[in-house]
Amino acid sequence: MTLPDLVLQGTYGRLAWAVVFAAACAGLLPVALQRSRRAIALLLATLMVLMLLPGQYSPAYWIALALQWPSALLVGLCLVRLARPWRAAGAAEGIPLPAAAVLALLGILLYLDALGLVRLGLYYWGFGPRAAPLVALALMALCAAGIARGLKQAHLFAMLGALALFAVLRLPTGNLWDALLDPLLWIWAVLSLAMKTIKIKQGVVQW
Repeated sequence: MTLPDLVLQGTYGRLAWAVVFAAACAGLLPVALQRSRRAIALLLATLMVLMLLPGQYSPAYWIALALQWPSALLVGLCLVRLARPWRAAGAAEGIPLPAAAVLALLGILLYLDALGLVRLGLYYWGFGPRAAPLVALALMALCAAGIARGLKQAHLFAMLGALALFAVLRLPTGNLWDALLDPLLWIWAVLSLAMKTIKIKQGVVQW
């Protein structure tokens, strides 16, 4: 089991929370500002400065006490949101239906496993020195193949970046599942799945 360097992990966490909060705040801006790349860049830069403040002066210090660090996949999807903030916002944006279903199911399995209701050892398997990196590399290959075929490129890039960050630096925690899922992303996936299911029932299919 290889864990990330603590300094690197702390720096990642602060910058990652800046990206997540920037994506959330961008949706609250007036439409004119949402269309301005300069305004979005200024928002992101301001939040990064705040999150990088030392110790308890940083909002990230207090956020991490409750939520630890966001997954690399959540950060990647938030970067996708920031790259095109002028598009219609919503919980369903950013996660295609199949990915939302997989993330929702994975979150439920991990939660049940943590409570001992099922005995799969999934979370601890994510620390595996060989199996977890090999699975990450296999998923990276699938993402690269999807990108080559032009399938949901922005979201596959987010997944590919998250897996690459884990494979190279073991961020954010050294556990594969923490690179792909966290409570906020799970909630986003569940909401996205619910909204897309309703649209399918209404005859508006969005994959």
